[in-house]
Amino acid sequence: MTVRKNQSQLTADEKRRFVNAVLALKRDGRYDSFVSTHNDFIMSDTDNGDRVGHRSPSFLPWHRRFLIQFEQALQSVDASVALPYWDWTTDRTPAASLWAPDFLGGTGRSRDSQVTDGAFASSGNGWRINVRVDGRDFLRRSLGAGVRQLPTKAEVDSVLAMSTYDMPPWNSASDGFRNHLEGWRGVNLHNRVHVWVGGHMATGASPNDPVFWLHHAYVDKLWTQWRSRHPDSPYLPASGTRDVVDLHDTMRPWGDVTPADMLDHTPYYTYDTAA
Repeated sequence: MTVRKNQSQLTADEKRRFVNAVLALKRDGRYDSFVSTHNDFIMSDTDNGDRVGHRSPSFLPWHRRFLIQFEQALQSVDASVALPYWDWTTDRTPAASLWAPDFLGGTGRSRDSQVTDGAFASSGNGWRINVRVDGRDFLRRSLGAGVRQLPTKAEVDSVLAMSTYDMPPWNSASDGFRNHLEGWRGVNLHNRVHVWVGGHMATGASPNDPVFWLHHAYVDKLWTQWRSRHPDSPYLPASGTRDVVDLHDTMRPWGDVTPADMLDHTPYYTYDTAA
């Protein structure tokens, strides 16, 4: 069984294996296909039209399937690798261990936000940005420049306390747990972290930065915690809702998985802690 661990608890060998598996996917082209998929959906998901991966109830099950496929791709390279998660309520500064040269590397240099250390620097292991938002082909970060503070545990707890998964109008104006976690309303959790990292993480091509996977693994963990706290609160909407993915509707681009299929993560992985 795959066990997803807090990145701060990874051994040196586990970090090395994760980085090497990511680099292998980059070399064989599979990594960039994940970046393209995410970018395509974030560009097409709109508040007033068809929406699947973002601004919609299926934000959480869609990203769960997306992460499962990426994790399985990593495991096709090295069966021991699991996606780690980044608890940004605890590891809150550019000095946190995930930004060290032996893992993801640090913030970008001041003049152009280019990451210059670690395995994902352009001068290192061939980490070239191919799914671009502009002409630059190097990874960019600006930790803490776009917004000063990452979400706090108290802010997370306030969102976990919400008992309704989602509600009309089922978009970025909705109230409820999903939209407050996604970050369009209230204390702004998921979206704020993307902006705090900055650079590519603040764009639709955010998976260009491998921290994307650690961030979304933690968002997924928060969904598991919410479901444990509110076992009688279902995924909504259930059926007959225009432009969004109902409980038993299939999700693009896969066409073989529904939100209902993604409610239980335990056939695929568990987390190292329940809280």
